[in-house]
Amino acid sequence: MKKTNYSYIGIAFIILVFGIIFIPRIVDRITNNDISRQESRSNQQKEQASKNSDLVFISNNGKYRKVPSFSFINQKGETITNKNYEGKVYVIEFFFTTCPTICPRMNRNLIQIQNEFKDFDDFGVASFTINPEHDTPETLKAYAEKYGVTNPNWHLMTGGKDAIYKLSNEGFYIYAAENSNIEGGFEHSGNFALIDKNGFIRSRVVNENPLIYYNGITSESEKTDEDGKLEEISALKEDIRKLLSE
Repeated sequence: MKKTNYSYIGIAFIILVFGIIFIPRIVDRITNNDISRQESRSNQQKEQASKNSDLVFISNNGKYRKVPSFSFINQKGETITNKNYEGKVYVIEFFFTTCPTICPRMNRNLIQIQNEFKDFDDFGVASFTINPEHDTPETLKAYAEKYGVTNPNWHLMTGGKDAIYKLSNEGFYIYAAENSNIEGGFEHSGNFALIDKNGFIRSRVVNENPLIYYNGITSESEKTDEDGKLEEISALKEDIRKLLSE
């Protein structure tokens, strides 16, 4: 009499159970497009990666440079901190209202940029005065009205002198200092810094090196500065648009 092979029966039983439990689930997933949803999620991740612009992060000692924490008073008497700019692309400048030389040129350029991006709620400007003793909120408000500042995210800020100079010289490496020997009594860089929605300093690459800052003095209409260097306002506008799309 032939013996029953129980090992084959056991294997057959396992296959039968697997078919009963799992095959309907696989069919159901295919029917309900679960596989398609997985592919869709993968495509979304690829699409998000493609949205990242070619603008680089500026690093120092191996770390991406981010806007330091700050807290100042704006032209409306409101306390403004770096958190007010979270989720926004913005431009930073250091200036003072009685500046007789480069500040008027810088702020006319910023007004032009403001007007170009007037339909973007996530665009702003941060202007820090380097003469806070003179530039009170009232003075800054009059200055803003004179130049035509309308963007609600453009804050002209004043506060403690030491804190402002530390932010300028150590936070951004944008030079600012008092100098009684020059016209206006202060000297400072005419550069703008571009900040992304997460608070990181960003820039384009020129000749394989980060531009880092943008010349804020020379206008698009001027084309070049006194030394023949090309204006950078048009480049700044292009890069603002890239960051807004990220």
